[in-house]
Amino acid sequence: MHERQTIERQTSQHQADGPQPVLSVTGLQKQIKDRLIVKDVSFEVGPGQIFGFLGPNGAGKTTTIRMLVGLIRPTAGQITIDGHDLSKEPLSAMRRVGCIVENPDLYPYLTGYENLFQLARMQGAEAVARIDEVAGLVRLSDVLKDKVKTYSLGMRQRLGIAQALLGNPKLLILDEPTNGLDPAGIRELRSFLRQLSQQGMTIFVSSHLLAEVELLCDHIAIIRDGTVVRTGAIESLLAQASNEVFWHVDPPQLALEVLRRHAQSGMVREVEVLPPGKTLGCSMSDSQIADATAEMVHYGVRIYAITRHKATLEDVFLQTTGGDSTHGVLAPGLE
Repeated sequence: MHERQTIERQTSQHQADGPQPVLSVTGLQKQIKDRLIVKDVSFEVGPGQIFGFLGPNGAGKTTTIRMLVGLIRPTAGQITIDGHDLSKEPLSAMRRVGCIVENPDLYPYLTGYENLFQLARMQGAEAVARIDEVAGLVRLSDVLKDKVKTYSLGMRQRLGIAQALLGNPKLLILDEPTNGLDPAGIRELRSFLRQLSQQGMTIFVSSHLLAEVELLCDHIAIIRDGTVVRTGAIESLLAQASNEVFWHVDPPQLALEVLRRHAQSGMVREVEVLPPGKTLGCSMSDSQIADATAEMVHYGVRIYAITRHKATLEDVFLQTTGGDSTHGVLAPGLE
């Protein structure tokens, strides 16, 4: 509820003094029979953003995506695409969307051009006229007359994206776009999607590859049990999660007493025994590290190393979804 109220305030502010979000989702729900699969999904995607949509298996991620692209109707809530309400103006809204849900639909015995033409002719003359343009955008102009069966997986993915771009969409929705790609193909696709973003395309990506999402996206939403539980800029979320500090100290019991007074939550974990002394972990700001260091030196604690943990998106994801991202156990007496 707090997340939805925050997004509603942000929406009002955008309307007053900033660009409209390309995709706005508020209070989305989907009930199938007697089961509420999607309970409360709210987020916004701004112009030119690459937005990652994350969640464990069974969290409602695929059902949400199917609602975003008009494959199923929501039970409640609102989806707005480039200012058009999907439930009230479905044609206007979906004209602004290009998508690949699962694998792109391609005919391997046709050429790249023929694949694009089959879809473009159903969309009209403007889409047909864009074939050469989108082929250039996805860097396939040189192989457009080759049969798709000769394409690599990365080239097929880019051809699928070219299909999605034929209607000149404002929003590109990709579900697991790196499936089946080798590391070189993943890097190639990442570079290409960044280029599209720099040209003004808004991209919504669902993926299980957290390291790749961290490299590609600038904002994310995390869904758990049918509810969006965290949204924000990746840089900000990583900074918030990077407060854990590891101390290799001796004697550890005296260091524990000092750290308990300075740690942000008062919680201190024993990470490992590494003679001499032990390694202890806790959450601290830079100023708290300085104060704790001075106090330890005053009491004669020997400090062998102080290391700040650099959080990854995997850390943020596991902390948010209830996964185990700890590295040790609580020190005695601090449970």
